[in-house]
Amino acid sequence: MFILFSLCWWSLTGVFGAETNKIQSVLVMDGDSVTLQTGVTEIQYDDDILWTFGAEKSLIVKISNEKQIFSTFDVPDGRFRDRLKLENQTGSLTITNITTQHAGEYKLEINGAKLTSKTFSVSVYALLPTPNITRDCSSSSSQQNCSLVCSVVNVSHVTLSWYKGNSLLSSISVSDLSISLSLPLEVEYQDKNSYSCVINNPIRNQTTHLNITLLCQPCPDQGLPLFYIVLIPSAAGSLLIVSVVICCICRKCRKTGQENKLREYLSLRHILIQVSF
Repeated sequence: MFILFSLCWWSLTGVFGAETNKIQSVLVMDGDSVTLQTGVTEIQYDDDILWTFGAEKSLIVKISNEKQIFSTFDVPDGRFRDRLKLENQTGSLTITNITTQHAGEYKLEINGAKLTSKTFSVSVYALLPTPNITRDCSSSSSQQNCSLVCSVVNVSHVTLSWYKGNSLLSSISVSDLSISLSLPLEVEYQDKNSYSCVINNPIRNQTTHLNITLLCQPCPDQGLPLFYIVLIPSAAGSLLIVSVVICCICRKCRKTGQENKLREYLSLRHILIQVSF
C-alpha cells in the first residue's frame, strides 16, 4: 500500500517543475554488469529516489535519505533476484549478471530541491558464436573455383560479413529474430589472399580466418580441379606412348631372336647334308 501511494504521489509531483532528460541508450553483453548513473555526486538530505522498470513502471528501488531507506524490490517473475546493487551515496543502480530478460526501460526520478527524471533504454546482446566456414560441394561456378559458406546459428541483432584483407566483400544482417545466417564465397584454388568471416553486433565481434589449403580439397562427387584434370590425361598419354614403344622393342627383340635361330638351323642342316655326301 505504501509503495502504491508513493508511485501515485510521484506521478502528481512530477507535473510541476520537473527536469527531464532524453532517453539514454545503454548497450551491454549478456552476463556482464551495468551501472545506471543518477548523475549526482551525493544524495541530498531531503532527496527521495525511485527506480522503476518496464512499461508497467514496476518499482525496483526506493531511497529516502532522510528516513535512511535504501531498498530494492524484485518484480513478480523474479528476474531481478540478487541482481540489484545500490550505491547509497549517489543512488546509482547496478544490475549484475544481466540477461536479455533485463532489457527495457529504466526510469529514475529524484524528488528534492528540484525534480529530476531520467530514462535509460537498456539493450542486452547475447554472446557471439564463432563463425563456421565449410566447403560447399553443391555449388561451384567453375572447376577453378572453390565454393565456401560461412554460417552461424541462433543469432539476432548481428551482421555476418566476408572480408578480403580489410576490404568488405559481402554482408548480411538480422535484427529481432533468432535465426541462422549463412554467407557464400568463391575463391580460386591458388588464391594467396587473406580472407576472413566476421560476425559483429554494436558491442563486439568474432572472426574466423579462412585456410584455403585446408578447406579447398576436391569434393567426393565433384571430381578434381581443372589443374588435375589437365595433368592426369597428359600423364596417362605419356605413359601410353612409353608402353607402346616398349612393346614394339620387345616384339622386335623376339622377332630378331627367332630369325637368328632359323639361320642357325639352316646352317647346321647344310653342314649335315655335306657330311653325308
